[in-house]
Amino acid sequence: YVLDEPSIGLHQRDNDRLIGTLQHLRDLGNSVLVVEHDEDMIRAADHVVDMGPGAGVHGGRVLAQGTPEEVTASPDSITGRYLSGALRIEVPTQRRPFTDETPRLRVVNARGHNLQGVTVEFPVGLLTCVTGVSGSGKSTLVNDTLYAAVARKLYQAHLDPEPHDEIEGLELFDKVINVDQSPIGRTPRSNPATYTGLFTPIRELMADVPTARERGYNAGRFSFNVAGGRCEACQGDGVLKVEMHFLPDVYVPCDVCQGKRYNRETLEVLYKGKNIHEVLNLTVEDALAFFSAVPSIARKLQTLMDVGLGYIRLGQSATTLSGGEAQRVKLALELSKRDTGRTLYILDEPTTGLHFHDIALLLKVLHQLRDAGNTIVVIEHNLDVIKTADWLIDMGPEGGSGGGRLLLAGTPEALAVHDDSHTGRYLKPLLSLV
Repeated sequence: YVLDEPSIGLHQRDNDRLIGTLQHLRDLGNSVLVVEHDEDMIRAADHVVDMGPGAGVHGGRVLAQGTPEEVTASPDSITGRYLSGALRIEVPTQRRPFTDETPRLRVVNARGHNLQGVTVEFPVGLLTCVTGVSGSGKSTLVNDTLYAAVARKLYQAHLDPEPHDEIEGLELFDKVINVDQSPIGRTPRSNPATYTGLFTPIRELMADVPTARERGYNAGRFSFNVAGGRCEACQGDGVLKVEMHFLPDVYVPCDVCQGKRYNRETLEVLYKGKNIHEVLNLTVEDALAFFSAVPSIARKLQTLMDVGLGYIRLGQSATTLSGGEAQRVKLALELSKRDTGRTLYILDEPTTGLHFHDIALLLKVLHQLRDAGNTIVVIEHNLDVIKTADWLIDMGPEGGSGGGRLLLAGTPEALAVHDDSHTGRYLKPLLSLV
C-alpha cells in the first residue's frame, strides 16, 4: 500500500484512527509505505527514511533511516531535530487579547448544511483558528458563509452564501482574500515569475541591455506569449504537445529551441552574463543574489524566500507546483503588495503538505500579516498552528449531524481545559497544562 500524505484534512482524533488502520494492514502481513509530515504518523512507523537536507536543488539525499528513535538521534536530520524537541515551534509568550474594545466581525445565526443556528464573533486584527473534527462545519462557516458574504459585499461576487441572518462589521474591511490551494495556472505558460509579477521588471531589465537597445528590442521581445522573440516552432512553450486521444496528452521538448522557449537572436542578449532562458532557470535563492541591486525585483523575490520557496525556479511550470507550494506563491504575492491593514485573509488548512520547518516559516508570515493590522481566519487541524493562534473557534462535537455547534470561542488555554472538545484534549499536552 502506498499512501501520499493520508493525514491531510484529518483531525488528530481521526488521524489516530487512521494510524490504527494502517497498523492493522501491516499486522496482516502487508507492506505499507507512507509519505508523511505528521509527527504521530512518523513516531508510529517501524522504519523511517528522511530525505533532505533542503528542498529542490538542496535535497535529494537520504539523510537518516531506521527506527523513529534512530532518526530522532541523527544530527543531520531536521525532521529528527523537531522530533527530539531540539527545534520546535514555540507557544507565544503573549497572545494578542480579544477585549470588549476589539472590533469584531459577527456572523449571526448561520444554518447552512449541518450548522445549527451558530452565531460566531471573529476578532478583527487577530489570528483566529477555526478547529473541530472532520465534518464539524468549519468550511461551511468560514468558506461558504463568511467568505461568500464578504466577497459578495466587497466585490459584488456571484457567490451565494449559505443561509444566515446577517454579518456585522463588514465595513471594517476593504478587501478579502481566500488563499487556497488551487493551482496558480493550468498550462506550462504560467509560472511563479508571471504570477507574482516578477516577469515584467525582468523583461524591462533585459530590454535595457546595450545589445537589446542597439537591435531595437523592447520588453515584448522577451515574452514567450507574443510573436517576436519567442521560438515559433513551439510558440514559446518550450514543449510540443502530442495528443494521445484516449490517454493524457504527452509533452516533448521542442527540437528547434531545445526547450529554451526563445529564438537564437533573443538568447544573444545577456544581462550580467545570462540570457532570458538562464534567468528563468534560476532558483529564487540564486535570483535574489543575482538581482540584489534591482529593488523592484529583489523585494518580490525576498517574499518568496520568506514563505520558504527559495528552491523553486522562476520559470518552473505552474503545473509542477504542489497545492502547498501554489498556496505559498499566493501568500508571497499578498506580502509583496502595499498593505492597507484592512484585509481579511481566509486560509483553509494551509499546512497541507508542509514539514515542521515550513510550518514555522508560514506562521512567521501569518503573524507578520496580523501585526500589520489584518485579520486572519484559518481552518486548521495542525496543533502547532492552533497553539500559536490568538483566538480559537472550536466546532463540533462530532462530524455531520453530530456537529454544527459552537463548542467554545476562546484562547487556546481555555480550549485545552474544555471537557467535550476533541481538539482541546490533544492541545492540552502541547501547552504543558497536563
